[in-house]
Amino acid sequence: MEQSEFGKRKYVIGFAAFAVVVIYVVRLFFLQIMTEDYKRNADSNAFLNKIQYPSRGAIYDRQGKLLVYNQPSYDITFIPKEVTQLDTLDFCRTLGIDREQFDKRMADVKNRRLNPGYSVYTNQTFMKQLSAEECGVFQEKLFKFPGFYIQRRTERQYTYNAAGHALGDIGEISARELEQDDYYIRGDFVGKQGIERSYEKYLRGEKGVEVLLRDAHGRIQGHYLDGKMDRPAIPGKNLKLGLDIDLQMLGERLMQGKIGAIVAIEPATGEILCMVSSPTFDPSLLIGRKRSGNHTLLMKDNRKPLFNRAIQGTYPPGSTFKTAQALTFLQENIIQEDSPAFPCGHGFNFRNLHVGCHGHASPIPLIPAIATSCNSYFCWGLFRMFGSEKYGSSQNAITVWKDHMVSQGFGYRLGIDLPGEQRGLIPNAQFYDKAYKGSWNGLTVISIAIGQGEILATPLQIANLGATIANRGHFITPHIVKEIEDNQLDSIYRYPRKTSIEREYYEEVVDGMRHAVIGSSAGATCRALASLLPGVEVCGKTGTAQNKGKDHSVFMGFAPMNDPKIAIAVYVENGGFGATYGVPIGGIMMDQYLHGQLSPANELLAEEFANKVIYYGDEVR
Repeated sequence: MEQSEFGKRKYVIGFAAFAVVVIYVVRLFFLQIMTEDYKRNADSNAFLNKIQYPSRGAIYDRQGKLLVYNQPSYDITFIPKEVTQLDTLDFCRTLGIDREQFDKRMADVKNRRLNPGYSVYTNQTFMKQLSAEECGVFQEKLFKFPGFYIQRRTERQYTYNAAGHALGDIGEISARELEQDDYYIRGDFVGKQGIERSYEKYLRGEKGVEVLLRDAHGRIQGHYLDGKMDRPAIPGKNLKLGLDIDLQMLGERLMQGKIGAIVAIEPATGEILCMVSSPTFDPSLLIGRKRSGNHTLLMKDNRKPLFNRAIQGTYPPGSTFKTAQALTFLQENIIQEDSPAFPCGHGFNFRNLHVGCHGHASPIPLIPAIATSCNSYFCWGLFRMFGSEKYGSSQNAITVWKDHMVSQGFGYRLGIDLPGEQRGLIPNAQFYDKAYKGSWNGLTVISIAIGQGEILATPLQIANLGATIANRGHFITPHIVKEIEDNQLDSIYRYPRKTSIEREYYEEVVDGMRHAVIGSSAGATCRALASLLPGVEVCGKTGTAQNKGKDHSVFMGFAPMNDPKIAIAVYVENGGFGATYGVPIGGIMMDQYLHGQLSPANELLAEEFANKVIYYGDEVR
């Protein structure tokens, strides 16, 4: 009996011993083969892989003027396992921090929730973005702080206090961004907005590495294999923009004290010549260790200076939209150049519906209707189109109408090479069927005839309409980057997009926009452009977009008429009539671009408009 029990114990003990051996073998297999932790920890005893950060690509304007460049900055890093002795008081004094800041930073580094990649064997960041002067002080005492290292980086610098929305900024990578691209490690910096974000993969370059050899005490002995395993950093690509920095700065000066946007495009290429969003901000506020605090202050500003109104603001386009309506009506044979001439008894009057209009000759054909911005003419055109028997129903008519509007760049994002672009709104049949339970017609939605009602567009889309008319029926997707060093732009920024409107009809709309400048009628809405740009065949169209408060002032135009170099849109919130702010600001901007400088008279006018304030504090004036 005792022998039997002893035999059973022998098997149990043998099985337990076997199980322990298997567990150890499996554990060693996972440590050494299936995971990198063991290898990384073992390697870290013998090697230090020191990342070499590349210089970020510089950014230039269309004339080759340097806009964004790099300045050295330095991070203080440490390997926790190597920090065995530290004179904390001397360390804090050297970096200009107190003990409380030191303890908090150390606790944050060790907190795996805040720093999931923490390991006592790997480099951790203690302090970021020290200047050369700050780093120099620390460098002198570095020998006193074993386990601490200096990591060289670069910091963005700006030549001009301008174009903040377009240029964008860089900031520390977020956890979400870290998951999307394995190029980065925690603590890296990445483009957050503007060009810095859109062209991040070109601007960032490629990291290098120095493999340094340690001795048994962890001291650096030099490069492993005499540097054969080192890999140099590859600098980022430089960018050349279509932006004209002188034009940009003028636009920002003119929009001081106002809310709105200016967008100018070179029609032949689709290159953005300027992109002003007001109020703006100084891009140098968003660099260095003060970035976070400054960003918070800008976010809290009720004027929303970080909001890029040029591509994110959606507004009623007002009467600038009448040019797109005219093209659609001509294409669909709803109107002809000279016939019909629609009546205007100080507005569109039909049944119990009245849409007001200013005084001018009546009845009126197309070209003077564009020149004087007659509301009645375009209301009659829309009413005829939506009631035409050839479409069968208003639902079918608005589908045709919407398709023409979309082909002209409305209703969807154009595809500019900047983040955050909004699409605006061009309503369709389903939109109105839902709103009016299927019972509606041209009279119900007549306000869209004059760019009001549900119509919404960005200033970029309005400027693009001007470029499309200047080109007589095509546009190239607007883009802010002109050239990438050693690379081609995406094909959408190189090839034209044709609209659904025949070229011949554009000539009539161009004629109408030209007559808005030179028309003999007192109702010609852009007559001020003739004195602002003497000798230049400039074409224009005003808009006065209705608003809950004071109307918005809008202008869209291009010049010269037959060899267009610039198309522009100006949108000034609460600026009143289009001729009040939109026309003079647009004319001044075109003078600057076409002639390289302002005429003396326009310089005085520019100073006058720069000092005009519409928005001050919380009050619209």
